Amino acid sequence: MRGQPTETRPEPGPTGDEPDLAHHGDAEVEPGLVDLAVNVRRDAMPDWLADPITAALGDLAAYPDPGPARAAVAARHGRPPAEVLLTAGAAEAFVLLARALTGVRRPVVVHPQFTEPEAALRAAGHRVQRVLLDADDDFRLDPARVPADADLVMIGNPTNPTSVLHPAADLAALTRPGRVLVVDEAFADTTVAPGVAGEPESLAARRDLPGLLVVRSLTKTWGLAGLRIGYLLGEAALLERLAAAQPLWAVSTPALAAASACATPVAVDAERAIAARLAADRDHLVARLSALPGVRVAGRPASAFVLVHVPGAAAVRLALRRRGWAVRRGDTFPGLGPDWLRVAVRDPATTDAFTEVLAEILEA
Repeated sequence: MRGQPTETRPEPGPTGDEPDLAHHGDAEVEPGLVDLAVNVRRDAMPDWLADPITAALGDLAAYPDPGPARAAVAARHGRPPAEVLLTAGAAEAFVLLARALTGVRRPVVVHPQFTEPEAALRAAGHRVQRVLLDADDDFRLDPARVPADADLVMIGNPTNPTSVLHPAADLAALTRPGRVLVVDEAFADTTVAPGVAGEPESLAARRDLPGLLVVRSLTKTWGLAGLRIGYLLGEAALLERLAAAQPLWAVSTPALAAASACATPVAVDAERAIAARLAADRDHLVARLSALPGVRVAGRPASAFVLVHVPGAAAVRLALRRRGWAVRRGDTFPGLGPDWLRVAVRDPATTDAFTEVLAEILEA
């Protein structure tokens, strides 16, 4: 029934028609293909980031000290350091949540979204329920669709793969005593809005919402996927529970240097400029895709990728690979199906070349 959560089995991995939660965009990429499947920015690293990372290589004999990076991240978001937990990327944060929150009775994951949160919960033995948002409603969140007795709720904002940016007020409406709300803001730094100086709809600075945990990643905008650096923001007592499940020295010295550098005002200003350019490039991609027959762009994309509905997308994706282009299949995301593809935003020249090839494939 439309709007009803669907319960899934706790064992990891696809079963029957279950989506493959372990599939990610990097599996689509191979030498010789133009990468539109992975949402990591590929531009050259600025000196203010590269220099501290390089300098940190001289300190590898010492154990990592997360204190300075933790303080820097806390200052960026207007929080005390006790409300920051540094992690080896956002993926580790999801594993810590799944392992540490053992008393959760009814975890709910709002889909379509990044599949690692559900995969981590299932691997830890949790019985997960899904709330599937509707394509006909542009995958927008209605807080009333989340079960009132859910004591753990996980959602992305902006959401991967839909690129939907949910209003902060709708997310805040999901918080309540006795519930942990996890908002994955891995792509929050890619968003802009007219008249908004910072990241629109972010909850990263909200300290008044009970049980709120915000997941952040530095790997996307700054091209640090191989370095593995992210962090959690939330109540100190809750983060202490997660830290107890984390291995010692989980975040490397170079990754800590990157976290400190990316929390500076210089970095934040650069991030905002990148997000503004990305918005223009995204508008160009949406316009070119929308002009193609049979192609429908989902909703109003707000991040570094767009979700498109293309009849026969599985065959189209393979045809694109034969022509030298890699895009992300959509059928591994719960709530989507074989006619969906995710396309990363790139520069206008790359977009023009891609959409020309796509048009030829669709006309064949």
